[in-house]
Amino acid sequence: MWLCHESIYRAVYEPGSALVRPSPLAPHRTSPLRTGRDHRRAHQKTDRRRPRFEQPVLTIHDRPFAPEDRSTPGEWEGDLIIGKNQGSAIGTLVERTTRTIRLLHLTARDSETLQVALEKRMSDLPPSLLRSITWDQGIEMARHLSIATALNTKIYFCDSHSPWQRGSNENSNGLLRDYFPKGTDLSAHPPEHLLAVENELNNRPRLVLGDRVPANLFAALLLSPEHQVLRR
Repeated sequence: MWLCHESIYRAVYEPGSALVRPSPLAPHRTSPLRTGRDHRRAHQKTDRRRPRFEQPVLTIHDRPFAPEDRSTPGEWEGDLIIGKNQGSAIGTLVERTTRTIRLLHLTARDSETLQVALEKRMSDLPPSLLRSITWDQGIEMARHLSIATALNTKIYFCDSHSPWQRGSNENSNGLLRDYFPKGTDLSAHPPEHLLAVENELNNRPRLVLGDRVPANLFAALLLSPEHQVLRR
């Protein structure tokens, strides 16, 4: 036989329970629990729980292209790299066609800080070069609808435990760890340092681009009529 945890709770909260042991120094206490709670807290129904994100949510399955399709510029992938003891973070964004990297200086890991940083960093792009942002399911993107409205773009969420759905971003985060090692305090890096790292990586020839430079390819997109797809 197995003792159900609900049976234990009923025994604890039963009026006149033998489990109640009031101290002579605190005769007013009628609960066996240190919290003083004298009744079982009702479980909240699933449909009444506060949603984790603003609703509705777009998933990667709503995206009009497959993860391996990089033919259209302006589709970005984003994530955070986390510092020592989960206490600091840097936002990372990668444009899927050119592998251009943009970094976000974050003073905190909350959704408001990320919203401000994203809107400030990405607002200079024309709509054709900011078609979408694909993120993981981190709670820092809880204000995705507000961000999408401010930037006039769409934000998609990957499936849980599916980093391959943001392959470009995962690869770029690996490159960034050369500059921001795991287990270090990322808040020590000022915005100027993040920009310098960003520029260095964006001016490094990439094998996947045929030894071309992300910064040059992105600049060509900005100058091309209607920011057309690059021909390789």
